[in-house]
Amino acid sequence: MAYAATADNVPSAATAPPGVLALQRALVWLVGASGAIVFIEPSPYEVLTLTAAAVFVTTGLRLRLLFMPLILLLVSLNAGYSIGAIPLFDDSIVASWIATSWYMAFTVIFFAMVVAEDTSARLDMLRRGLVTGALIAALAAVAGYLNLVPGGYDLLTLYGRARGTFKDPNVLGAFLILPALFVLQNAVTAPLGRAFRATVAFGIMALAILLAFSRAAWGGLILTAAFMLALMVLTTRSSKERSRIVVMTLVAAVVAVALIALLLSFESVAEMFRQRASFDQSYDEGRFGRFGRHILGADMALDLPFGIGPLQFHHYFPEDTHNSYLNAFMSGGWLSGICYPALVFLTVVIGFRHSFIRVPWQRAYLAIFSAFLGTVGESFIIDTDHWRHFFMMLGTMWGMFAAAQPYRTRAGEPLTAPAEVC
Repeated sequence: MAYAATADNVPSAATAPPGVLALQRALVWLVGASGAIVFIEPSPYEVLTLTAAAVFVTTGLRLRLLFMPLILLLVSLNAGYSIGAIPLFDDSIVASWIATSWYMAFTVIFFAMVVAEDTSARLDMLRRGLVTGALIAALAAVAGYLNLVPGGYDLLTLYGRARGTFKDPNVLGAFLILPALFVLQNAVTAPLGRAFRATVAFGIMALAILLAFSRAAWGGLILTAAFMLALMVLTTRSSKERSRIVVMTLVAAVVAVALIALLLSFESVAEMFRQRASFDQSYDEGRFGRFGRHILGADMALDLPFGIGPLQFHHYFPEDTHNSYLNAFMSGGWLSGICYPALVFLTVVIGFRHSFIRVPWQRAYLAIFSAFLGTVGESFIIDTDHWRHFFMMLGTMWGMFAAAQPYRTRAGEPLTAPAEVC
C-alpha cells in the first residue's frame, strides 16, 4: 500500500480506494471492541483478528525493516517454548499453549504492520473500539456484582469479585486500564460536553476495576494514569492546557477518594477490600509463597538450559510462577528466558525515546505506552504471557515506532503540533 507524500516529505495516510480504507478501519474498530469478550473459546477476538488479517493481507500490508528485531525475538522466544515442549506434545493442553503463543506472536506483527500505515485513523478506530468494548465489559462487571441481572452474579463474578465478560477478575482489571486512560485524556482536555461523557465512562471503568478487587489493577490504574498525565503536561505546548490538566487531575483525585469512601461504607465491599488490600496473603508468604517461588524457580532455571516445559511449574511448586520473566525461563529454557525480557525491555527503551517525538498521534501513544509500561511491571507478579491486550499494545507500539521515523529524521521543529485523536 503506497504512501501519499506531503509537501514536506512526511507521509500521510496510505492511499487506497475509499471503500477499502473504510473496511480496514472498521475491522480495526471491531478487533478493538471484541477484545473485551473473552469468556468463550475461541473468542470473538480470535475470529475477528484472523478475519482482519486476511482482509489486510489481501488489500495491502508492508513489512518494514524496522520490524526485523521484533520478528527475530518473537520467533526465538517461541522456538524456545516449542523445544521445551517436545517431551510434552502428547498433552493437548500444552500443545494448545504452544499454538496460542505462536498466535500471539502473529498478532504482534499484524498490529505493527497495520498501525505503521494510515496511523492516525487506525489508532483512532482502535481507541474507539477498545473504549466501546471496555464499557460493555465494565457495565457487565458492575451489573453482575450488584446482582442487577437475573443470574448475573454467578455468571459475571468469581469468588465474590467482578469479572464481567472475562474468565478472571485480574485480567478484567488489567484490560480496562488502557481504555480508562483513553477516556481520562478526554476528561482532562476535551470541551465540557465531551469531558463530562468521558468522566462518566472513566467512572464506570474505575468502578469495575475496584470491584474486580485486583491489587495489581488498582495500583496499575493509579500509577499509569499519573505517569501518562505527567507526560501530557511535559509534552503539551499550551500553558493553558497544562494548567487545565493539573487542575482537572486534582479535582478527579478528590472525587475518586470521595467515591471510594462511599463504596467502603458498604460492609460487603469494605470486607473484600480489606482482604484483598492485605499483603499478608497465604499464597504470597513463606518459602513456597509467590515471592519464595520466584527465588527458588530462578535458582532452578540456572541449571536447566531447556527449562521444564510449559505449564509444568505447578508440578514442582504449589502454584504457577506468577512471574512472566521466570515463566519464560522455566517454559522455554535459556533461549526464551533471554528473549522475553529482551523483547519487553527493548520496547520500553525505544518507547521512552519516542515519548517526546511530536507526531499527530502523540496523545494516543502516551496512553498506550503508559499502559504497556504498567503491564511490564505487573508481569513481575502475574503471568501475562497470553494476555491478548498486552500483545496488542506491543504490536501497536512497534507500528507507531515505524510510523514516527519520518518525523524523527526532520531537522528543527516537527511538521505539525500533535493532533488530538483521543
